[in-house]
Amino acid sequence: MVKALTSLDWSLVQAFLAVAETGSLSAAGRTLGTSQPTLGRQVKSIEAQLGADLFHRQARGFSLTETGAALVEPARAMRDAVRQITLTAAGQQARLEGTVRITASATMSVQYLPAIIAHIRRNEPQIAIELVPSDDSSNLLYREADIAVRMYRPTQLDLVTQHIGDIALGVFAANSYITARGMPLSFDDLLTHDFVGYDVNSDIIDGFKRSGRPIDRDFFKIRCDDNNAYWELVRAGCGVGFGQLGMGKADPTLTEINLGIPLPTLPVWLTAHEAMRQTPRIRRVWQLLEQGLHPLVS
Repeated sequence: MVKALTSLDWSLVQAFLAVAETGSLSAAGRTLGTSQPTLGRQVKSIEAQLGADLFHRQARGFSLTETGAALVEPARAMRDAVRQITLTAAGQQARLEGTVRITASATMSVQYLPAIIAHIRRNEPQIAIELVPSDDSSNLLYREADIAVRMYRPTQLDLVTQHIGDIALGVFAANSYITARGMPLSFDDLLTHDFVGYDVNSDIIDGFKRSGRPIDRDFFKIRCDDNNAYWELVRAGCGVGFGQLGMGKADPTLTEINLGIPLPTLPVWLTAHEAMRQTPRIRRVWQLLEQGLHPLVS
């Protein structure tokens, strides 16, 4: 039977939950940034305090006992409550100073945000900026970032979103490629050319299917999911590719292939947790990001 307790150290509950969710001390340690010996001691400590075994120790890791399994959901609720306390407290900070952590796609981070961040720093020198270039979705609910620049509309609850506009896309090839292979004169002619495609991402394949020209990944002889590397492959003459219209037109090494093909657009959304959105420093960076991003969209 679990002992009755009047209080329980959150760090012990956190250790228990990390091991329960990952199945091993090593994986839990990577999640929490804690050593295996420390986690091992914390697990033993919470078991001693509760007077119950929470895990079966096995050669390949830890599995939950019946008692441990029953405590997972209450522990998750405790974790959510701690995060909400942190968010709420952070949202009450009134000074226009501190750090704001921004996450955005790798392309947005490389091509556009440096100039915008320089403008932010000139206007608000007391605000430090952390930029997280990533095509993965950092979780704003868990404060992995304060503001996200997304190319899709986030749907999580407790998030504030603003649609900045849409970035037009175009079809491009390197001047050297056009010189060697010629300018495509029709959609059918275009399909005889080499294309740079994505590896796992299916966006381009889906676009071809919507146009009535179904293809598969073997259509692309060069494939890459990293958008910055993808763009460099197109610039190097590896084949025809798709990219942001303004970025392509501004590149003297590229030629636009405009055959009147309807292309999708990339929506640009600003997103923040609603508890943090009105924090002065985050509100101010949001405003400056909005101003900086508007020239990029239609």
